[in-house]
Amino acid sequence: MKLIGKLIGGAIIAAATMSASAVSAKDFRLGLITPPPHIWTKAANAFGEELAKESNGAHSVTVFPARQLGNEAEMLQQLQTGALDMAFMTVAEVSNRAKDFGAFYAPYLANDISHAGRILRSETAQKMLDQLPAKVGVVGLGYGMAGLRQIVSRGEVSSAKDLVGNKLRITPFEPILDFYNAVGAAPTPMPLPAVYDALANGQVDAIDMDAELIWVLKYYEHADTVVQSNHMMFPMVGLVSARVWKGLSEEDRAVISNLMAKHVDSTIDTYIAKEQGWLNQIRDTGKKFVAVDKSFFTSAVDQWNAAWAKKSPSLGPLRKVAADTAE
Repeated sequence: MKLIGKLIGGAIIAAATMSASAVSAKDFRLGLITPPPHIWTKAANAFGEELAKESNGAHSVTVFPARQLGNEAEMLQQLQTGALDMAFMTVAEVSNRAKDFGAFYAPYLANDISHAGRILRSETAQKMLDQLPAKVGVVGLGYGMAGLRQIVSRGEVSSAKDLVGNKLRITPFEPILDFYNAVGAAPTPMPLPAVYDALANGQVDAIDMDAELIWVLKYYEHADTVVQSNHMMFPMVGLVSARVWKGLSEEDRAVISNLMAKHVDSTIDTYIAKEQGWLNQIRDTGKKFVAVDKSFFTSAVDQWNAAWAKKSPSLGPLRKVAADTAE
């Protein structure tokens, strides 16, 4: 009887252990708006592969690119409820919920793409992530980025006056809306999949875009002028639902933190390496290609700075980081 009791007891313990293991194992769902060939999507897939390896197969990640789970606003809502586990998301969308993050879009905060990377890797930028669980319901684990912002126009552009009144496609968030309002353009929010046709058929007169997508998605085909302005950085952040995070073990949190931070950060190096090559290819298409600096936008930059100094407490500290890390 004692032997039977031990066997039963052992079976119960083994079953409980298996049950606990089954509960802790998880296939995480990670959403993005970028298409499968995009650098962010590749980084997400690499993160999933390494997490499966590091967890000995206990965890996996299914990546849903190209807005399969909705736009960023919808995915952020899913993160808040725990319906979605993870996302690689533009800081633009996060800034719609936590306005302080609008500071990253200060015009000419970064001198170039490498400088943008140094700003995002700073302790000041990292500390800004601490506010996300309380304000947004997500945990931020690190930054990535896309390239600096450029302008593609259907018309001739020689000065910012040529953009006045033009319908100019933007990502729908307040900092960039404020900037183009200050320029005098008519900023027109539009999702990425609609941009090519909108530019082709004249639904918009110009677009605000990074060099990678201008080249890869061939937006230049419907341009008379490409303006290399480098006027804003465009950060990305790796996010985990705060509800999901709460249910993870300390060991799983550590592994996920390290790996997600590693892979979103890898996008910074990729853009630093490739940005100039894309710009050179765009220039070599024979389209009018104009390289400009801060003076091109006349008073718009100062107007933005004055407005956002009141909206974002982190703008001053990020400016100090930018000054300290400039070369």
